[in-house]
Amino acid sequence: MNKLTSVAAAVAATLMTVSAAQAQDDMVFPVGEGPFNWDSYTQYRESAPDLSGQTVTIAGPWLAPEDEFFNNMLHYFEQATGATAVYTGSDGFEQQIVIDAEAGSAPNIAVFPQPGLAAVMAAKGQLSALPEGTGDWVSENYAAGDSWVDLGSFPDAEGNDQVFGFFFNVNVKSLVWYNPENFEDAGYEVPDTMEGLKALTEQIAADGDTPWCIGLGSGPATGWPATDWVEDMMLRTQAPEVYDEWTTNGIAFDDPRVVAAIEDYGWFSRNDAYVSGGAGSVASTDFRDSPKGLFSSPPQCYMHRQASFVPAFFPEGVEFGVDTDFFYFPSYAGKALGNPVLGGGTMLSITDESEATNALIEFLKTPIANELMMAQTGFLTPHNGVNLDAYKDDTLRALGEVLLGATTFRFDGSDLMPGAIGAGTFWTGMVDYAGGKDAADVAADIQKSWDAIK
Repeated sequence: MNKLTSVAAAVAATLMTVSAAQAQDDMVFPVGEGPFNWDSYTQYRESAPDLSGQTVTIAGPWLAPEDEFFNNMLHYFEQATGATAVYTGSDGFEQQIVIDAEAGSAPNIAVFPQPGLAAVMAAKGQLSALPEGTGDWVSENYAAGDSWVDLGSFPDAEGNDQVFGFFFNVNVKSLVWYNPENFEDAGYEVPDTMEGLKALTEQIAADGDTPWCIGLGSGPATGWPATDWVEDMMLRTQAPEVYDEWTTNGIAFDDPRVVAAIEDYGWFSRNDAYVSGGAGSVASTDFRDSPKGLFSSPPQCYMHRQASFVPAFFPEGVEFGVDTDFFYFPSYAGKALGNPVLGGGTMLSITDESEATNALIEFLKTPIANELMMAQTGFLTPHNGVNLDAYKDDTLRALGEVLLGATTFRFDGSDLMPGAIGAGTFWTGMVDYAGGKDAADVAADIQKSWDAIK
């Protein structure tokens, strides 16, 4: 019996060694190698509970290939805890999560592309607050941390504010794209203030060239690029609290502060000398075509304000750092509002709490969990403990630096408004404004439409 026991033990040990080797082979980045904070992984693994036999289910909007990248990261959590993590993506996620929650069959974690639906579910008692201390941790470890806490906090079923959302993967909209060679040839410098950006705009026009390419065309969604401009201007002319009131209609859409932000956008877009094709072309130019003027010879424009996704519409062969670069859409030096950043992101919330679920949230706080995503795909994080060298390429690294430099972060305002406004009259109002309608009249019309749905 002793001999048989010894043989069985030896076989078991061998199988465990083989299993560990196979698990290591399954990891997309070998532990201990590359520009990763492996110490954070070791520390997590040593303190994590043994969750063998437990499963965490996650549902969200990520489909191939993003789901593969997320699963690759989850594998490290599985190896550290013994738990199984199962992610399911759906292009109808926002409808499905409501159905599942109502039926009592929600996953452990839901990945929301916008905070609005999460807020509704929290008020219905369908979300659990994040583990105690998560809000304090985010405030201390994310750039503009209080902004992220505020964005993830909603009233619960009793009306008490709690932290329900943990942001994991965000995007940046406050960017100006340009062609470095064109700037160098003309002797232009990248401005670091809004006053400087306006001065550069005037200088380019005075030199006989065109400063901006702007296009609002987007089929049924025509007008949305201008809403981003106005949102950025609101954040650069008013305190974040005013922006928040505006997105909920706590202040009227035709409030003088909002009208002023629209007119500040119009300073750039309604001057024939400042826009490629003239101001009259702004509404009819497709937003996907508008940046191409940066790369024509001679250039049709020198700058284009657009989000981090815009390189997908650049001509083939355009190389970042050579043919194109970007700079932060700057704030006014004279208004002392810091460096606000406009963008979006995905937020994780607990829809069915468990020990393993809370452990996964803790894992996502680690630098390594973020770095494993940064190295695979277009993942951006405000986590100030990550190694920027882990970013997949120079473009993402520079975007990450913009996020880390933010003093305030706010979600795309139109996405926070009711659909009839944010994806309706705000869009069409901006088209009317591009056509010459007065900003105050445009804002008044949008406010009337908001009053009509109350």
